[in-house]
Amino acid sequence: MLEVSGLSVAYGPVQALRDVSFRVERGSIMAVLGANGAGKTTLLRAITGLTRPASGSVRLAGEELTRLPVEDVVRRGVAHVPEGRGIIEELTVEENLRLGALWRRDRADRRRALAEVYDLFPALASRRRRPAATLSGGERQMLAIGRALMARPRVLLLDEPSLGLAPLITAQLMALLRDLTRAGTLTVVLVEQNARSALSIADRAVVLNLGQVVVAEAAAVVAADSALRHHYLGF
Repeated sequence: MLEVSGLSVAYGPVQALRDVSFRVERGSIMAVLGANGAGKTTLLRAITGLTRPASGSVRLAGEELTRLPVEDVVRRGVAHVPEGRGIIEELTVEENLRLGALWRRDRADRRRALAEVYDLFPALASRRRRPAATLSGGERQMLAIGRALMARPRVLLLDEPSLGLAPLITAQLMALLRDLTRAGTLTVVLVEQNARSALSIADRAVVLNLGQVVVAEAAAVVAADSALRHHYLGF
């Protein structure tokens, strides 16, 4: 579904990504792991076009995305939930959700997508008329993911979704991501500082160090390699 080939990104003299390559199969979860400053957020921004790579390419189901405007990347099926969630606190829950499908012309499908998000997140349904500012941290993360799902993406990019969440909420979030991919229609790229949680649900894992891929393996293999985990992932 998603193929990243030879991707390099520089911020002035700083090389943030160096020749990063990996493939994500349809309906799977790819965990992108590494220490702070490893290049994980830059990688997601390069995939969506928010940061332009110096070289390399990104393909979605074989279609080149690398030089497309961000809005065209979204229209082709890539949704990005950035670190910090990015919800608009002054708007209601439902207004935030509707923003995720604003570009879609099929009004009936927008209504179906909204109903599906409320089925997925009942807590949001009961708070649909409330300002997003009144939500808890876990509910805000639900809202950010729900808004991304309103666009009916083929690939969902998540940047540190468990940041600041209680362990129980994190476990529920990880279980939800696993469930979302089981139908095979959604593919997830998950950037996570909580490597243990990410590996528990991922099919494969890429470990970055100083902008380079040091490991690209099945998640179970990475989780079982204690030397690699201690050296790069801190557990």
